[in-house]
Amino acid sequence: MNYVSIDIGGTFIKYGVMDTNHVFQFQSKVETKVNIDDAIYHQVEAIITEQKHAYTISGVGISTAGIVDRNKGEIVYAGPTIPNYAGTAFKKRLTERLNVPVYVENDVNAAMLGEVWKGAAKGADNVYCLTLGTGIGGAHYDNHRLIDGANLKADSIGYLLYDPETKLNYEQRASTSALNNVLKSELGNAFHAEKAFELARSGDMKCYDVIYKWTAEVAKGLAQIILMKDPAIILIGGGISRQGDYLLNLIKNQLTIFLPAHFLNTELKIAQLYNDAALYGAVFPFFKED
Repeated sequence: MNYVSIDIGGTFIKYGVMDTNHVFQFQSKVETKVNIDDAIYHQVEAIITEQKHAYTISGVGISTAGIVDRNKGEIVYAGPTIPNYAGTAFKKRLTERLNVPVYVENDVNAAMLGEVWKGAAKGADNVYCLTLGTGIGGAHYDNHRLIDGANLKADSIGYLLYDPETKLNYEQRASTSALNNVLKSELGNAFHAEKAFELARSGDMKCYDVIYKWTAEVAKGLAQIILMKDPAIILIGGGISRQGDYLLNLIKNQLTIFLPAHFLNTELKIAQLYNDAALYGAVFPFFKED
């Protein structure tokens, strides 16, 4: 038995096939098409069909941007990153078309499940996951379940901290995309996050200053999460989490500025599965009784 795992983002669709030993037989990715005439749904269907020709497929797990009704397996809200996406009924259409069980989950929720199953939060409870990427996503895992909210919109933290003067919210100031924009604006088009971190580690003060200011913006949002949720652990995920302890220490050193004195008890950790976390989490429902 094998399971197709698919992670739909605004830029790429990543996918792989996991066997019963929780090992990916292979992984690949394709560019996400502009979502006209259900283009993304058709990409997903084509990926699954291709894998059914190569493997015996017992189920499909989908991680996706947008707010998901996991019972219906349907997108109920999507921001501007993927247009025309709300209403996409993955579970109903794929089950009818391909005759396989399908789970659909929000991508940050899926990343959380992956980290709780196989990553930095293995065996833990009351964990908050924040992913830094094109935007910023949040997920809260408490009492061994995901916390969704009454309207499935809990932890839409990218919209926190809106500033009417700049007209920017949390993710527009603190996402990896925001960091890249500032680097290009202040240091030139050749600069991006990975290069800037490398130079900052080597003593480049211009890069360090930009990164320092950006991590202060990240810390502001983390402080709000701690004040509202009081999680035991906060995981920092997304591709930039590969910067590891260097990134974590910059955030930690500024986090207390935004909290009352002696208030911080939450442990901050770097996610271990990086960009694969959601691929693990997408298929976790098939294995959770293991």
